[in-house]
Amino acid sequence: MDHTTLARIKALQPELVPIRRDIHAHPELGMEEVRTSALVAKTLRDWGLEVTEGVGQYGVVATLNGRLPGQRAIGLRADMDALAIPEATGLPHASTTPGKMHACGHDGHTAMLLGAARYLSQNPDFGGTVQFIFQPAEEGRGGAKAMLVDGLFERFPVDAVYGLHNTPELPLGQFSTRTGPALAASDRWVVNFRGTGGHGGAAAHLSTDVTVLQAQFILALQTIVSRNIAAVDTAVVSVGAVHGGSMEALNVMPAELVIGGTARSYTPAVRDMIERRIGELASGLAASFSCSAEVTYRRGASPLVNHVEQTAIGVAAAARVVGEPMVERNAPMVLGAEDFSAMLEARPGAFMFMGQGAGGATSAGLHTPHYDFNDDAIPYGIGYWVSLVEQELGSVGGR
Repeated sequence: MDHTTLARIKALQPELVPIRRDIHAHPELGMEEVRTSALVAKTLRDWGLEVTEGVGQYGVVATLNGRLPGQRAIGLRADMDALAIPEATGLPHASTTPGKMHACGHDGHTAMLLGAARYLSQNPDFGGTVQFIFQPAEEGRGGAKAMLVDGLFERFPVDAVYGLHNTPELPLGQFSTRTGPALAASDRWVVNFRGTGGHGGAAAHLSTDVTVLQAQFILALQTIVSRNIAAVDTAVVSVGAVHGGSMEALNVMPAELVIGGTARSYTPAVRDMIERRIGELASGLAASFSCSAEVTYRRGASPLVNHVEQTAIGVAAAARVVGEPMVERNAPMVLGAEDFSAMLEARPGAFMFMGQGAGGATSAGLHTPHYDFNDDAIPYGIGYWVSLVEQELGSVGGR
């Protein structure tokens, strides 16, 4: 990417920072992005783009055709939702909504894709079409699937689709990705154990004790990864909550106890095994204690698998912005999840991580009360998107 293009991209930062901070100050959870999606749509229309709202309820898609001949189309996707976390940054642009904040940088993702739309609309020197996809509800509320069910790629056809996410742990301007499985499937499970309960002091022997049952179940869960899944595969099964009894009645053995947690995996076979074994262990142990078990297993985002050709294109695009040494091509797999995986199941594409640590240092981690997106990362994200368009659809030059 030439110096003129980079200079023009950096010149957009003062216009985009107030937008990013405005979104940050007004966070909205998934499928509640009324204000955010309206702001995105208005901004894009003000810049002269063709905009469609309400895709998958609150999704926004802007379409831009290049001035050069070409039939190929690509999608660039950013997420818009916030998290149910109270903000503790104390910044001037901190959340004004109690209990909600942009703790994952989706405000920054939105600003970077807006910046790319701004630059490309001013410099449409490419052949084909770019679909700018602003997705609601990435954080576990099914935004990607909602857009797909609403005909995203039928209404806005693309030959490939790309995603980008910030990473506080990486230095500012470093990019990182890998071919094949990159992020895990994210599932949730809940088991409701039911027994008879009773007096824990005078009549414990007359009760079916669900507390001992859940203790045995938690221990048995550890055998799923260690004994049911091959050592060369990767999986995690964790307990996140146990609820039963009352601290105000410690001499009473509860008749019901609920336990739940998360499961992570990279392949359909391992995912199926985890679901099956949780059900078998819960039911079998409950029967041995003369209790019953009701098991619910909810599948969330599927494993995110980067396609070979598009990953190579993404790496080349990033290298043109920051240079080869700043691009990691074979990053470790991450046990976090991303519902962009659903889009990659529908179309070829790739997901890229971008560092935002200031001066090589790390900021607060994602999903923490002290996190804030680094505004100095905005030009790098715009540069990556513009470089991708150049790789896929031809030269993008400054006028």
